[in-house]
Amino acid sequence: MRAWTVASAVIETGVVPDLPADIPPGAVLLVQNLRRNGTADWTTPGGVVDDGERPLEGLAREVEEETGLQVTGWGGLLYDIEAEAPDLGWDLRVEVHRATAVTGELAVGADPDGIVIGSAWAATAQCVELLGDAHPWVREPLLDWLRERWQEPRTYRYRIVGSTLDTITVERR
Repeated sequence: MRAWTVASAVIETGVVPDLPADIPPGAVLLVQNLRRNGTADWTTPGGVVDDGERPLEGLAREVEEETGLQVTGWGGLLYDIEAEAPDLGWDLRVEVHRATAVTGELAVGADPDGIVIGSAWAATAQCVELLGDAHPWVREPLLDWLRERWQEPRTYRYRIVGSTLDTITVERR
């Protein structure tokens, strides 16, 4: 079984200086990812935490690589995700943290992995649309948080059954 940790950042408009006036208050930054199979999807910025890195160190590095923004303050863990996919041979843990202070300018295209191909500041309704085809373990926790804006961290658990991503079923536990 392959096990890995991913860290992801919720970056809201209020923590980024000098945004254009047409971006709605409370919008969050999503990045568009080009996957190996040629499909594209939307997520919050973040990525795999390297061996020896603490999650927030890896997250700060990933956010800067993917967006050009430097997170200078974190507000704590919003939620974590545990997804086990025994038929696919992996276990995934995701930590999602809220950024409270950011510097720099949004610049997509410098991602050394070549995965991030676009970005959008999305209010809740647009997040629903952009995340519509995302895996439940990506979509559900973020949309729940956008609707409820809770303060204490929550945990989401999923079991993925099936041997290909095209044929899986996902159970929330």
